[in-house]
Amino acid sequence: MAAPKAANSLRLLSFNMQVGIRTGAYHHYLLKSWQHLLPSKQRQFSLNHIAELVNPFDVVALQEADGGSWRSQHLNQVQHLAEKAAFPHWYQQVNRNLGKLAQHSNGVLSRLPAQQIERHNLPGLLPGRGLMVVKYQFGRESLVVAVTHLALGKNTQFSQLDYLVEAVADAKHLVIMGDLNQEAEVLLKQSPLKRLNLHPVDSNMHTFPSWRPQRGLDHILISDNLSVNRLAVIDHPHSDHLPVAAEIFLPNKL
Repeated sequence: MAAPKAANSLRLLSFNMQVGIRTGAYHHYLLKSWQHLLPSKQRQFSLNHIAELVNPFDVVALQEADGGSWRSQHLNQVQHLAEKAAFPHWYQQVNRNLGKLAQHSNGVLSRLPAQQIERHNLPGLLPGRGLMVVKYQFGRESLVVAVTHLALGKNTQFSQLDYLVEAVADAKHLVIMGDLNQEAEVLLKQSPLKRLNLHPVDSNMHTFPSWRPQRGLDHILISDNLSVNRLAVIDHPHSDHLPVAAEIFLPNKL
C-alpha cells in the first residue's frame, strides 16, 4: 500500500496482533506462552512497529488487542496505537474480560468519526467472541464496517456468521474485516455469508502462520457494489498472523 492513495477512496487494514507477541515459529507458542499472561519488554517494540504499519490507513480493524491489563502493563493497546499513529477516533470491544490479568479486545482505529457503533456478543459454547458494527455516514448513504474474530470450530463459526448476517442485513454498502479463522472459499460458498453479495477473494492470500503463510484466515470482505482498487497481504511478522489490506473506491453518491 505504498502507492499514493486514490481520490475518493478508503484504505482498510485488518490485523490479528496477538497482543503484540512476535511469533516466528511453532515452538514460539510454547517458549513465548508466558507473554499472554505477563508483561514483556519486547511488547513495546512490537507496538511501535504496529503503529508504523497502521499509520497510512483510514480504518483499521484489530483483533487480540489488550484493553489495559497486567500483561500489557495496564496499557490499552487500541488507544495507544490510535495515539501513536495519530488516529483521531478509536473504538473498542472487550470480548473476554479476565480483569487485571487480561482483557481480550477487538478494536477499530479510524480517521473518520463513526455515526453509530454497535457491540454484540456472538453465540458459542464459550463466551468471548464479539462483533463490532461501525456505521459511517457519507451524505445520504452509509458505509457499514463489521469487525470480528470468529471461533475455531466450523459449526460455531457458521452460527456466529449467521448472527453477523442478521446484524448487517440492512447494510447497502458493507465491509467485513477480521480474523475469521476460515478459508475464503468456505466462507463465501458454504457459510451464511453466501447470502450476502460479496466480492470473490483470491484463494492464495495466505495470512497464517506469519513465518510461512499457508492458510487464508484473515479477510477484508467487501460488498460487490463497492469497487476494490487493491487487496493484499502485508509481510509484517509481528504476530502469528499477517495483516491484510485493501483500498476501496466509494461510489460518487457516498
